[in-house]
Amino acid sequence: MNALLRVFPDPLPAIHPLPEYLASGERKRWYEDMKQALQVPWMGVVTMAYAHYPTFFAAFWSGAKPLVTSEPFVREFRALRKMVEAEVGKLSPPPIAKRLADAGYGPRELEQIREMIEVFSHGNFPYLLLATLVRLLLEEGEMRGAGEAPRFEGRHVADVQVPFVLMENHHADAPTRAVYAEVKATLGLPFVNTDYRALARWPSYFALAWADLRPVVAGADYAAICQRVHEAAVRSAAQVLPNPGGLSSAALRAAAAEDAPLDEVQRVARLFQWLLPGLVANIAFFRAQLAG
Repeated sequence: MNALLRVFPDPLPAIHPLPEYLASGERKRWYEDMKQALQVPWMGVVTMAYAHYPTFFAAFWSGAKPLVTSEPFVREFRALRKMVEAEVGKLSPPPIAKRLADAGYGPRELEQIREMIEVFSHGNFPYLLLATLVRLLLEEGEMRGAGEAPRFEGRHVADVQVPFVLMENHHADAPTRAVYAEVKATLGLPFVNTDYRALARWPSYFALAWADLRPVVAGADYAAICQRVHEAAVRSAAQVLPNPGGLSSAALRAAAAEDAPLDEVQRVARLFQWLLPGLVANIAFFRAQLAG
């Protein structure tokens, strides 16, 4: 059994994500460096929340960068994705393409939605592993994986060209804001993840996709998938991944304590490490809806 249990933080911590457009100086350089290393077009809310604690962020990213650009890291997040998509497929997500076509969506629009989903289907898994590493180290765990960490050469991200546009709450009409409120209430979160704001660029699609997913989230099979994802991510972080950057619990805890009470940073870490298994499952569900 993994010692790092899946824990929902209660009460929820206050989070202070630093948006990309407000980042400057060193933190802006960190953001660009992280996106390039992870091969993603966006900074996740998780890492923007970490950036509120600059000493902590600097300590973590300096140690994590040699890992995230390595072959073992790419191998692990690819294996996680394969497992999640297989497990979510067993939930039999209802096909949605015909319903969208009947509503007027053309093939090009459907392909753009698929491409946007692919962006998150790829990028959420590196963020999941990073969030798991952060929580592990902040709670006095250590990385015990061994072996070399040769650099991953080339691209592991899909070649998609869909514009990355977010439908913020203040952009949205009343029905979309109502869906956002329902997402937060159903998932127990104080914010709407980037993924949902990007997919809500097509409001009628997102409302329909979410309506299919919402009842599934309350089920035992869904909860079991989230638990398996959590356990697999913890196993990767604690037992499999090498540590070429020399990350240590003591150093990261000390860095966090320079920015804020350690308990505050730990609760932020628990929130994101709790929500990401559900997020990757939800995106896999949306992907399966549009399969083919």
